[in-house]
Amino acid sequence: MNKMTRKLLASVLAVLMIVSALPITLAAEGDKHVTILATSDMHGNVWGYSYEDNKETTNNGMARLYTYIEQVRKENPNTILVDGGDDIQGTILTDDLANKNPDNEHPIIAAMNFMKYDSMTLGNHEFNWGIDNMKKIVGQAEFPVLGANILGADGKPVTGAAYTIVERGGAKVAIIGVCTPDIPMWDGTKQGILDTTYEDPAVSVKRAIAEIGDKADVIVVSAHMGVEAEHDTVGLTDSAKHILDVNPEVQILQVAHEHKTVNTVINGVPVGGVKNLGSQIARFDLTLDKDNKLVDAKVEIVDMNNVEPSAALRAVPVVAKMQQDTIDFIFSRVLGTTTTKFQPENEIRGVAEGRMQDTAVMDLIMKVQLEVSGADVTACALFKDGSDLPKGDIYYSNIFDIYKYDNTLMTVNVTGAELKAYMEWAAACYNQWQPGDINISLDKDHPDYLLDLFYGVNYEVNLSKPAGERIENVMYKGAPLKDDEIIKLAVNNYRYSSALKSKGLVAGTMDWESANSIRDMLVDYFAKNSPVAPTVDNNWKITGVDLGKNDPRRAEIVGYINAGLLDVPKNFSYNLADYDKLVAQATGKAPAVPTTPTTPTAPTTPTQGTAYVVVAGDNLWNLAYKFYGHGAWFGKIAEANGIASPYVIYIGQTLTIPAN
Repeated sequence: MNKMTRKLLASVLAVLMIVSALPITLAAEGDKHVTILATSDMHGNVWGYSYEDNKETTNNGMARLYTYIEQVRKENPNTILVDGGDDIQGTILTDDLANKNPDNEHPIIAAMNFMKYDSMTLGNHEFNWGIDNMKKIVGQAEFPVLGANILGADGKPVTGAAYTIVERGGAKVAIIGVCTPDIPMWDGTKQGILDTTYEDPAVSVKRAIAEIGDKADVIVVSAHMGVEAEHDTVGLTDSAKHILDVNPEVQILQVAHEHKTVNTVINGVPVGGVKNLGSQIARFDLTLDKDNKLVDAKVEIVDMNNVEPSAALRAVPVVAKMQQDTIDFIFSRVLGTTTTKFQPENEIRGVAEGRMQDTAVMDLIMKVQLEVSGADVTACALFKDGSDLPKGDIYYSNIFDIYKYDNTLMTVNVTGAELKAYMEWAAACYNQWQPGDINISLDKDHPDYLLDLFYGVNYEVNLSKPAGERIENVMYKGAPLKDDEIIKLAVNNYRYSSALKSKGLVAGTMDWESANSIRDMLVDYFAKNSPVAPTVDNNWKITGVDLGKNDPRRAEIVGYINAGLLDVPKNFSYNLADYDKLVAQATGKAPAVPTTPTTPTAPTTPTQGTAYVVVAGDNLWNLAYKFYGHGAWFGKIAEANGIASPYVIYIGQTLTIPAN
């Protein structure tokens, strides 16, 4: 090989090394990159704050979204920012202050103006205070507010816009906004709602695409609805997938409303959706060729965990003022007092006792609902897993904590058969119990806010039976409930519309609606009845289950869950048949010596500093059961002896058992 040949070979190798370092997919000459950032369901969480807990959050809020948005804009100036609705409702800041004064500058819209949104799609919660209220608030937006399928008397979108076209880098992107047409079902009694037309979203999208014609290079739909239908009626569907089936021209789809992470492809179209409260953002990355033809698109869902909130957004004058006003409102006055806390501690981490047994929190809400409405029977769901009322002074934040929605109360006459059908509908939220299951769990396909509990009747929920066959021994006024008996039922306005009527559970119609919210009723109750003591009438219970509470293996598994070594079993059950597997999973290895389960001895009350020598078969969880009657209290022993995860103890080891 001569000198010239060696030089040529070296040059070729150098070029090959450079090429190998480049991305596998190379953009063609003239290709451009457009990023679409999509938010939705921010529900008034502008600051990143839990008002009911009086503390900042760590993983959500519009301020965190804005930090990420600014970062992406620096990376790619060709960035479009859109929103899918349900933004002006959801916190004390919005529901109890801002939305009751719609003529004032609204903090959420002011924040969105500051963030320079390119569009917002109406969500159903924008309508909670009526049409005029909604129009006054979103009318403050410096960007188009879209509602292609929500039409006024003139046949035009109530906000004046069905779509908008945004240009970035020479490419024109059309954004069409549509909302679930089920708004009358939920807010039909609010001002102007029934004077408005709610069209099938797929039809509205088709009309908008025809109007856009060749004025756009990319068609995006921002749909405030889930992928699949939530409520279907003849000729009208709220399924976002149906939009794609009817409109193959759509190239990007944002979904919302269901507070679920969605990252999928349907009919070749990238589909993205995020959870609520500004905890996630959907990022669509588009590649267009020199002729602005879309050649590639993908979606990514980005979590806001540990993202630093934007100080600039928090400094927007109306945002800063309303944040302080809200905190002042929460703690400006004591509403009343309680004698002690209301909710029992969860036996299993993340599994709310308020759905496993009757509790004082739920009985209080429903007692107030009956008193105000004059109904015979009422129902309500536990809207937040950790809802509780503490001992002592009660503030507005505590009321919000146990009842987070701004619902009104309605009454309707139902038959005994209809009430039982409604109770079965609610009980379908549970999974069926299987022999060996150590916990009760909820069906992942039934949101837990649908699990209504009932007051004014006594009943049992038999979870050994399939959904639809679980409600047993329903007693009303001391006698078995008759199918033809007429009962006045009180429920909140959302449950009346989205379950009783939309599911065809009752034939009757609403005959009364409260002028104020259920939260206001609770405030009034505390003002008149403090100090309020927790009471539980135990009018319902779960039957058909044997959770093995006397089996030490269960106590051990529960201990692992509570220590964070096993996942929270909210939507599934752990089973004793999997004991060895679960121990291995929790400890990182199989047990050295298999133990034979024995019936635990009766709990004893140790004195301070009691010494115990470990024998074969012992673990911290069955020792906690032995000494305290509750295996989940293993942490007392672990802490007293300096034992850290994975909580290994040894035969012959002397442990100090602290006082109970």
